[in-house]
Order: sequence, then C-alpha cells, then structure tokens
Amino acid sequence: MKKAGLPERTGYVVLAHCLLNVCAKVDGYGSYSGALKELVLPLIKEGWGIVQLPCPETTFAGRRRWGQTRDQYDTPAYRRHCRALLEPVLDQLEDDIKNGVTVLGVVGVEGSPTCGVTKTCIGYLGGVISDPEAISRSVRGCRAVPGPGVFIRTLQEEWSRRGLSPLPMTGVDSEKPSTCRWSSVKKRLLSACRTEDEREKD
Repeated sequence: MKKAGLPERTGYVVLAHCLLNVCAKVDGYGSYSGALKELVLPLIKEGWGIVQLPCPETTFAGRRRWGQTRDQYDTPAYRRHCRALLEPVLDQLEDDIKNGVTVLGVVGVEGSPTCGVTKTCIGYLGGVISDPEAISRSVRGCRAVPGPGVFIRTLQEEWSRRGLSPLPMTGVDSEKPSTCRWSSVKKRLLSACRTEDEREKD
C-alpha cells in the first residue's frame, strides 16, 4: 500500500551503458564528459528513472580494447556473453512490466557494433597490426549499415523468447550531443510504443 504523501512513480527508461558513463567507450570516442547530459538531465527532471544496461564490450574485452565492428563481435562466445549480461536485466524489466511499472523503452547508440538500434558498423578483416596494408584494408572496409548491433539484437531476441510485446527502442548519435535532446528521444519512444499497440490490435 502506498504511503500518503509519496510522489507518483512515473516509470523508467533503459539506457545504453556509455550514455551514463563515457569511460566505457573505446579510447578516442566520446565527445562529452561523464554522462550525456543533454539526454540524461531533462529525463531525470521530468521524473523518469533510469536502468543502465551493462557494457558488453568493456566486460568482454576490457578498457584496453581496440575499436571493432559488428563482424568481429558477432561470434558465439560474444553472443553468449551478451545473453548472460542481459538475463538479470530482462528479469527485472519483465517483472516490473507485469506489476504495472511503465518501461518507456530502450535507448541505444547508433553506429555502435553492439548497441546500435537502427544503424551499426561492419568491416575490418583482421590481420597483423604492424602491417600497414592490413590496417589500411580494414579501415577501407569499415562502414555504417542499417540494422542493430549484437547486444541490441540479442536483447530483442531474448525478450521475444519470453513471449512479451516488443520493447520500444530508439538510438542516439552520442558523438553529436546536441542532437540527443530528451524531448525528441521521448517522442520517438512514444511513437514506437503507439506503433506496437496498433500492431497488437490488428
């Protein structure tokens, strides 16, 4: 029973790890310090809570890792790692939703090999790092493509296996903080939520 005088609980948003902790990004990335305040501060002021996803890249390869693409991360071992990280998070989300908590949606990082929602990156052929031609060949082959990253795709698959309605999702370009306003992100999540509701009615 709710105690008198307590504020209403709005619900929460699920954020990719690095949106709250830029230190998880590969060295050389991150155009903001700490957290992405353009997104996070208005969200908090509006009364939403936050669930921070774990960073699979950091927990898998550590702080000294090189930047990689979806092609390199899309391996059985990495997908298994993603599933293990996601299980307790999805348990929480499922239980909250079934008990009336509003989960507004998931916000990923566009272009990321793991947390991209509608855009990820592919390429890199591997090779000896001391070989200039191998590096040049890999850089030339790296490009952005439509589709989710490994972690977000795994999240979608594991959520679907639970027989639950799809979670609304959107992504932000965290390298351009001025484009990551909470107001526009919220609109996209609400739009995705309405779309899913309409599909269920059909």
